[in-house]
Amino acid sequence: MGYDYPLIIAVRAVASRILVQHTMMMVMMMPKLTTLSLSLLLLSFISGSTLTLGNEQKTWCVAKPSSDQATLLGNINYACSQSQVDCRILQRGCPCFSPDNLINHASIAMNLYYQSKGRNHWNCDFRGSALIVVTDPSYANCIYA
Repeated sequence: MGYDYPLIIAVRAVASRILVQHTMMMVMMMPKLTTLSLSLLLLSFISGSTLTLGNEQKTWCVAKPSSDQATLLGNINYACSQSQVDCRILQRGCPCFSPDNLINHASIAMNLYYQSKGRNHWNCDFRGSALIVVTDPSYANCIYA
């Protein structure tokens, strides 16, 4: 079985031309892509927030289920002590009082803090005891902001 060397050489030449054309096209596009990427990065840095393209996804901050009681209580106290956070919805008779437990109250207080600070990921850390979620945790008449 013999090889058709002229055919192999022709195929390699075509493949080389395609590769060169593709490479040249990518090189020509790089300055535009780089400029766009740098512009978006600079915009994100200047605005001081997370850069989101397209439709921005709503997020909420909740307490990790594995958090201990002391941590949850500390998170409630910290979040509710901030002037821009109104924790009255956690009081008895208010929509978010029930269920009356620390994980529920901490999640609501932590989310109020997170929302009031602009939903930046660093505002939902609480020393590693919080999670950012994309599913609305609202229930009954308790609407998470």
